[in-house]
Amino acid sequence: MIYLDYQATTPLAPEARDAMLRWLDGPGGEGFGNPHSPHRMGRAAHAAVEMAREQVASLFPANGRVIFTSGATEAVNLAIRGVLSAARSEGKPRGSVSVSAIEHACVLDTARALGAAHILNVGKDGQCNTKQDLPNDCRLVCLMQVNNEIGTIQPTVDWHRKAKEANALYLCDAVQAFGKMEVTGADLIAVSAHKLHGPKGIGALWVRNGVDLGEVQTGGGQEFGLRSGTLSPALCAGFGAAVAECKDRMGRDAEHVETLWQRARILFADWDLNGSEDTRWHGNLNIRRKGLDVNRLMSDCRKVMFSAGSACASGSGRPSHVLEAIGLSAKKAKSSIRLGWGRYTTLAEIEEAAELINAAADRQQ
Repeated sequence: MIYLDYQATTPLAPEARDAMLRWLDGPGGEGFGNPHSPHRMGRAAHAAVEMAREQVASLFPANGRVIFTSGATEAVNLAIRGVLSAARSEGKPRGSVSVSAIEHACVLDTARALGAAHILNVGKDGQCNTKQDLPNDCRLVCLMQVNNEIGTIQPTVDWHRKAKEANALYLCDAVQAFGKMEVTGADLIAVSAHKLHGPKGIGALWVRNGVDLGEVQTGGGQEFGLRSGTLSPALCAGFGAAVAECKDRMGRDAEHVETLWQRARILFADWDLNGSEDTRWHGNLNIRRKGLDVNRLMSDCRKVMFSAGSACASGSGRPSHVLEAIGLSAKKAKSSIRLGWGRYTTLAEIEEAAELINAAADRQQ
């Protein structure tokens, strides 16, 4: 099996697995305590959670706090709903939320569900430029750092500045960037552990000091009174260890990804690239071929794990909203595939995958 779907999820790092095991102990062990309990086992579990919080915080700007969530989707919901809720509690108009047309569904659908969405357009290269106007009532701007489908890197620092000029806050979905590059210029940042070799089921929302969020989930008041619910010490520990490993080897991982990118661009030279070639994360190759039946291609290449778009929308049958937003027709969007690689991908795997995919695509012509 060759795994080339790193945008959907990443293999669990051995360091993260090892960090989790102590906190999965059953009867006879001492690692299963509730981190919110006052006794010795609870205090030990709480210490593990706080150590993980420090590890995760080490890749964020220093002027904020980390709130653990079940993943990036919950983090985004907490950010968007929390900002609008805080505005209402202060007696201010709720306002609108400006989101780029290529945001993840958790951003777009949340803003739309609240009836507050204002869509920002993107160019053919997948870039969302700051020449666009924000509505007068804009309360929050949402723009991801690295797009999950086409890998384009957005001008987040510029958008943060534009949001401040409009007296709005800026939320950055940094799921595809966190642990791979520096994350800067935001008031709120959402991340997910399983996209950087951590466990599934945990993520975080970083909140800049001074930013107020309204409570959107009531309960026991855990996580600064903003996200109630018992935390998993095992998931937190795995998340923290994964971040620590990313921090230690970020440069090496980036060099490895670049080597794979350069080879893949040669091997798939006959395919058309979707999105910018330069301002993108080089662990994401979104390409298309005229007339390609992607479902047939995936069936013919069962040894290679790759995607036709976002894993979250793979069962919808609809063309990718990201590819449509950059100007591709539905036909072109449906003839596109996404290949993603990272730390544990080998050059030999890229070469074998290219041979299998290209041969299967050629048979369709």
